[in-house]
Amino acid sequence: MNEIIEKINRLKLERRAVILAHMYQPPEIYDVADFVGDSLELSRKATQIDADVIVFCGVYFMAETASILSPSKKVLIPDLNAGCPLADMVTAKKLKSFKSQHKNLIVVAYVNTSAEVKAESDICCTSSNALNVIKSVIDKKGIQGVDILFLPDRNLGSYIQKNLNIEMNVWDGFCPTHNNFILPDYVLKVKMEHPKAEVLAHPECRPEVISLANHVMSTGLMCKYVEKSTAKDFIIATEIGILHKLRKDNQDKNFYPVTELAECPNMKKITLAKVLDVLTNMKNIVSVKEDVRQKAYLPISKMLQIVNSN
Repeated sequence: MNEIIEKINRLKLERRAVILAHMYQPPEIYDVADFVGDSLELSRKATQIDADVIVFCGVYFMAETASILSPSKKVLIPDLNAGCPLADMVTAKKLKSFKSQHKNLIVVAYVNTSAEVKAESDICCTSSNALNVIKSVIDKKGIQGVDILFLPDRNLGSYIQKNLNIEMNVWDGFCPTHNNFILPDYVLKVKMEHPKAEVLAHPECRPEVISLANHVMSTGLMCKYVEKSTAKDFIIATEIGILHKLRKDNQDKNFYPVTELAECPNMKKITLAKVLDVLTNMKNIVSVKEDVRQKAYLPISKMLQIVNSN
């Protein structure tokens, strides 16, 4: 493994490449990454870094978003088959059909969507800024004068509706890892085993899980919260890849997964060997058709403007 890492580091210098990695990546990817973050942090980083090449260790829509934001950079993904089932639950064709049936609709797209879907949307959001994005839409239109479609995650949509006390059209999509494996009974079981632990849940979890959590937040905000918290024990209700970072950065604290089953198989398709392969051969280039890229850029940039203003 050390030999592979040495080769990757050498190629990074030769190619003027940086490696961006999502928190759900395997631990060994953390060791070669220049930056590890959640979707929002990685989106911002893609626009800020001084590099010719971005190797995106995550799922396809994330690499695609980096390409949309940084068209002058060459974006590579170590495995082209590292997709996202949630993103696949909405297509541009289905979205266009829905829009044709609703006048004056504001489409808010979670970043877990394809470039084509983003291109048909008005503004994007991530799990860390979804509430602020929806608030911005309401502030502009007034709560009585806005018809919002949120897509594609129904659990995040439910969380937004409850917290802002609003009604929205919500797409019936879900993350299989969060929805199917992080279950209320599992949370209750771990809480019984660790009664003093705080429960931190990702908003892609089911509403029944959200109701059991002490705090609901994105992966990036989880890491920041834990670092500052005086608590010592945490039950983590999200994909288990984040545990490596939490434990590494907070060695005096204890972290317990709700279940070891909460693993995204697509995130785990990325390996060091595949990172080395794409850097060596400059393959698996992620690009977006320019007309789609320009349309998709607008809702993403609107999201980033809200982030930067806060």
